[in-house]
Amino acid sequence: MARHAVTLIPGDGIGVETSAAMQRVVEASGADIEWQGAEAGESAIRAHGVPLPPSTIESVKRTGVAIKGPVTTPVGTGFRSVNVALRQALELYVCLRPVHSIPGAGGRYDDVDLVIVRENSEDLYAGMEFEAGSEEAAELIALCEEAGLGRIRPDSGISIKPISVTATRAIVRYAFDYALAHRRSKVTAVHKANIMKHTDGLFLSVAREVAAEYEGRVAFDDRIVDAFCMNMVIDPSQFDVVVFPNLYGDIASDLGAGLVGGLGIASGANIGEKYAVFEAVHGSAPDIAGKNIANPTAEILSAAMMLDHMGEQACAERIRAAVRSVYAEGETLTADIRKASGSSLAAATCTEFTDALVQKLGCG
Repeated sequence: MARHAVTLIPGDGIGVETSAAMQRVVEASGADIEWQGAEAGESAIRAHGVPLPPSTIESVKRTGVAIKGPVTTPVGTGFRSVNVALRQALELYVCLRPVHSIPGAGGRYDDVDLVIVRENSEDLYAGMEFEAGSEEAAELIALCEEAGLGRIRPDSGISIKPISVTATRAIVRYAFDYALAHRRSKVTAVHKANIMKHTDGLFLSVAREVAAEYEGRVAFDDRIVDAFCMNMVIDPSQFDVVVFPNLYGDIASDLGAGLVGGLGIASGANIGEKYAVFEAVHGSAPDIAGKNIANPTAEILSAAMMLDHMGEQACAERIRAAVRSVYAEGETLTADIRKASGSSLAAATCTEFTDALVQKLGCG
């Protein structure tokens, strides 16, 4: 088995605990990993004065692969999202989020099996914003009025929503190639093209063009985003691989997590042509940090995705099998899962849950 160098970014809050649990499980799986520590978020501000120091980007570029815990992003104020900055700096244009049922996790359904493919580089998350009252916002307001597009209130903040042919073609093609590689039968493109003709309309048009290249190999359909959300709740089995612009994909990822037991079991990956960063998709939960009660499943399953990416599929499957086994037995599960499943059994600590996984992997 080859040795792999991986950049480890523990992140903030519970990330320190879930990252440590993930390391134990990955090592117990038999994977040979050389962990190279790096910082991002509040810890990086304390150490380096910035939330995403150049040394962290350089580390990922050296190793090619990173896994990160959750990073705190202030709401409305403070520093810009580290996650967005990482994706842009490393050109990670794909956000890949599997949505799978785990028996015993307290999900609304027992058989959800779909994959969300989200465009990562543009849309409203591109970070092109103008503060209310700024000179730039005033110029944009005047431009829109001059073009006959309607009146924007002068005290408005403004965000720009770029959707390009280039990025859309790349993400839709990735979704179809993923479907072929993983023997999936259908790709669904989600949009709001009935309202936003020149952005979501472009996304839909390009998706249809790409779909034509795969005709006869992978089926294709499209859904308006609000209808998609309703149908996802009613019957998620009608979806297989689903491709989104950035914002809708972010929202739908959490919707999917809610159907299978919550963000505590939601894994994710950000993938580009050269680099890949794997991450738990939940927040840093500072209110429970340091209490040893966090659920590390999301980061552990993200590590399994990372091992797949590095060609260590056997180790990845051992981890997933151990997770399924511990959840099915139901004896050593963390508080969030106890709540989701309505169980009255005592909750396990993060350490106890990790111990159970390590024992399943034969290293207890």
